[in-house]
Amino acid sequence: MLEVRNLFTHYDRFAVLHDVSFDLPVGRFLGIVGRNGVGKTTLLKSLAGAVKPTSGSIRLKGEELSALDATHVARSGISLVLDRKGIFGSLSVNENLMVAQRLGANRKKRWTFESVLALFPRLAERIDAPGKGLSGGEQQMLAIARALLTQPQLLLFDEPTEGLAPKIVEELVHLLLQLRAAGQTAIVVDQRLETVFDTCHEVLVMSRGAISSRTTPEELQADNVLLTEYLGV
Repeated sequence: MLEVRNLFTHYDRFAVLHDVSFDLPVGRFLGIVGRNGVGKTTLLKSLAGAVKPTSGSIRLKGEELSALDATHVARSGISLVLDRKGIFGSLSVNENLMVAQRLGANRKKRWTFESVLALFPRLAERIDAPGKGLSGGEQQMLAIARALLTQPQLLLFDEPTEGLAPKIVEELVHLLLQLRAAGQTAIVVDQRLETVFDTCHEVLVMSRGAISSRTTPEELQADNVLLTEYLGV
């Protein structure tokens, strides 16, 4: 699905990503963990075209994306969910979903309006409520629902559980597991390590803009050196 090779990204003269390379097969969930400031969000934004890489290659099913802007990357099949950002507060839940559905109109239909609302019964109950009137957890659900209706090949989640109540976190983790079971391909970044451990097949550990290790959730949880040195656990 995704091939990243020798990726470098700078902000002005400051290097954030250093020679990042990894593959992600179809239907797999990949977690990315590391201390704050190591480049996790910059990596997701680079993949999504929101930040232009300085050099390197990003291929989605063989198509080179590194030189494309965010709009064209999204049309190629990558959708980035940024911590409840991007919903239209003045539009209703229904209108937010309709906008996203139009963006995915020319792609093979994997997610329908009905199937997405079945995943998010709370959104179905609040279908006419304005986006700005939703709780934080409901806004996050709406952001994910919108992303699904664009028919993404690859979903990128940046801190999906940040600032949410434990019960909502539990619901979102269950949702991610449902997406995984449905064969969706995704990358998950979350400071709450349990989210990554519970939902991902493999985990990349990042340090100072580079990948220091690739492992399984089970191996990482048992590796006290990695947990202490790179995650501060």
